[in-house]
Amino acid sequence: MNKNFLALGLAAALLAPQVAGAEGFGINEWSAEGVAMGGARMFAEDDAANVAYNPASITKVKGEVMKSSYTYLSPHGSYKLHDGAGKEIEAGKNVVHAGWAVGSYYVRQINDKEWFGIGAFPRFAMVSEFERGSKASTNAFFSKLNGVSVTPTYAHKFDKKWSAAVGAEINYVGLELQKNSYHPVAQMNVGATQTEGESYALGWNAAANYAFDDKNEIGVVYRSRITHSLEADFKMYPVTGGKITADAYGVVTLPDSWDIGYNHKFDKKTRLELKATRTNWSTYDALNISLSNPSVPGVLPSDVNSAKNWESGWRYAIGLEHNLSDKYAVMAGFAFDESSIPYEGGDFMVPTGLRRTYSIGARYNDKKQTVAVALGWMDVGTLDFAGHATDAYKSAHAYDSFTKIASISYQRKF
Repeated sequence: MNKNFLALGLAAALLAPQVAGAEGFGINEWSAEGVAMGGARMFAEDDAANVAYNPASITKVKGEVMKSSYTYLSPHGSYKLHDGAGKEIEAGKNVVHAGWAVGSYYVRQINDKEWFGIGAFPRFAMVSEFERGSKASTNAFFSKLNGVSVTPTYAHKFDKKWSAAVGAEINYVGLELQKNSYHPVAQMNVGATQTEGESYALGWNAAANYAFDDKNEIGVVYRSRITHSLEADFKMYPVTGGKITADAYGVVTLPDSWDIGYNHKFDKKTRLELKATRTNWSTYDALNISLSNPSVPGVLPSDVNSAKNWESGWRYAIGLEHNLSDKYAVMAGFAFDESSIPYEGGDFMVPTGLRRTYSIGARYNDKKQTVAVALGWMDVGTLDFAGHATDAYKSAHAYDSFTKIASISYQRKF
């Protein structure tokens, strides 16, 4: 093993840039090959990104490998707002605020039975922005969740059929929320607010693969839920001028999930993957923020509560990979992601309906390096949700929403 390359790999994984995701909360874009196959990439050969997609499959990596991936996501969408009588009172679009999902991975084969891997990639992230003078801004005009998970992983190959892995997860969350405070009696904005904070928390994951024969394999991955106790700074800028500050505290629980996958090799050139993911979004039951120590006592409420009551849901994906030659391959994928947002729990932080993602990609590889590119189109669909008591509308309709996706990965063997 080259110790310099090992140090470089660890540094690349641990110092990966923070992510800004787009049009959604859950992120699945962890490599260009994964994007190309719709996220159905649990059984790839010699791919360091297996740390993210399926830790038990790092046993398919030979030697020592490093990989970096950069995925660009650009969300677009429109909305209409209605009053209590159902009359349209505003129509608009989101401010296009593109984001990057960045992944860094390192895998080393220790011996014929043991592997070590580490990755830094986003599991949950989002960013959304709307015009600051719009009625939608009374719910949210800028929302961002930066997230990155660092996952040191140990994998063991028991025999030709069984392999398994277990790993820790060090999860970082940076949250920023901005909105206009709306007075429902006076029917006017009274000032803009900003809540900003960050947190680190621990989780874990486990995975197992079983090969029936040379052509058929199944796998399962479990990722634990992670609870963040978020300490934040709260600021309010009243329309009358000045600034009000307070300490803020909230609890954010990122859901646990199950991945179940199946891999079939038609021959040495072509294989098909199927993947189903169950995410327990029901852990996102509320976004409650407690305020303390306001600089102007009596002006700020002690609690800012918002019920969410999301529902647990499924994501289904299918991916196809075909080797044109020893050096070139093409990939394609499709994914269907259920919306977990109920009518009473929707907002302009995550105005996301069900998602259909169509993707294609290509890969070049030689003995030392691999380069892959992918393009995707995510049809986000529509979402209807109710306004809250402090919103300047009674109901909202998000539509014509889509996300453009482009990704590139580079891997090197040592």
